[in-house]
Formats: sequence, C-alpha cells, structure tokens
Amino acid sequence: MTTFKHLQISELPELIKNGDVVIADIRDANSFAAGHINNAVHLTNETIPDFIRETDIDLPVVVCCYHGNSSQQAAQYLISQDFTDVYSLDGGFSAWQLQYPDRIAR
Repeated sequence: MTTFKHLQISELPELIKNGDVVIADIRDANSFAAGHINNAVHLTNETIPDFIRETDIDLPVVVCCYHGNSSQQAAQYLISQDFTDVYSLDGGFSAWQLQYPDRIAR
C-alpha cells in the first residue's frame, strides 16, 4: 500500500509557487475561520465526499491540522481513496503561522 509523505513547513511555499496544489485544512470550523493558509479548503467529515468526488486525485494534496499529528491519519485516508500525491504538513498550522504570518487568510 502506498503511503503519504511528510512535508516540512519550509517546503510548502515552493510547492504553492509551482502551481496546482490543494491545501486541505482539517481543523475545527472556528479555528479555520480565525485563520488558515491562503487558498486552503476546509475539509470535514461533511465535506469529504464532495472533496473526493471533485478533486483531481493526481494533484498534490497537503493536509494541515493544528500540529501535524491528525493530518497524518487524514493523509493516509486520502491515499486509501486513490489520491496519488498526498502530504502531511509537519508542524501544522501552528508552525505555519509562526514562520509565515503574512500568508494567512482570515
């Protein structure tokens, strides 16, 4: 079985710059509304069926949570749904907002 990959915070800006990438934020609704990585989609139990149906499974998908722990299980789930290029963002949103405070949407 294929597995997801780990992505360091410092690697994400290059991936974003290179083009098509989907950032899937799995944090709770209030946290997502308070701030998230620019252009991230909020992925929840309610939105996952549409996400799976509507997202190109060959696009890179970066899963983001609070600290990079829960995103690993979500990333592995996406792999099990035939997504081919899935990453868990090490350090999560907490690390992102410390390193890139100017790249947060509210």
